[in-house]
Amino acid sequence: MAADTTPPRSLAVPLAGFAVGAVVALLVGVFGKVHDPTLAGTTTLGFRTVIDMKVVLSVVVGVLAVLQAIGALWLYGKLGAGAPPWLGTAHRVSGTVALLLTLVIAYHCLWALGLETGRFADGEPVPARTVVHGVLGCAVLGTIVVKVVAVRSRRAPGWFLPVAGGLLFTLLVSAVLTSAVWYIGTHGWPGAGGYG
Repeated sequence: MAADTTPPRSLAVPLAGFAVGAVVALLVGVFGKVHDPTLAGTTTLGFRTVIDMKVVLSVVVGVLAVLQAIGALWLYGKLGAGAPPWLGTAHRVSGTVALLLTLVIAYHCLWALGLETGRFADGEPVPARTVVHGVLGCAVLGTIVVKVVAVRSRRAPGWFLPVAGGLLFTLLVSAVLTSAVWYIGTHGWPGAGGYG
């Protein structure tokens, strides 16, 4: 009889992942709150404005998040059809692209805009949507840490990866809805003659 080489499952892995993710989200939020927002050190990647770039990249991230969810369900056999051999590689590549784009967006959100709460410098109240979006963005960054722990750990319980992935999907889609989708609904597609 062959020896079982599977490492024992441990609840410590998801607990540590969630704890580290929460600390990351909190630190990002603190930085966003105390940092003096500036457009210096940012780029538009060829778009007209930083906001235009963030809107377009956020839409791309939203589409990739939906494809990631579908790919994960397919890989786990939840769609009723066997997954093609190339799907695992496509899932990892599209996940990496989504992660990199999310980090570009987050950098520009935090550096250029900060985490706004209370009132703006001109005395106007910060809209609830802006506050919710900022908190969601911080939570997304913390949840990325949780998801990376879930993907890399061989000792985590079987439920940890789907929970981490589902949480990241939910937060990412919510962040996109409170930013890019709201912007497009209010101002139109970036560069299409709307607000700039």
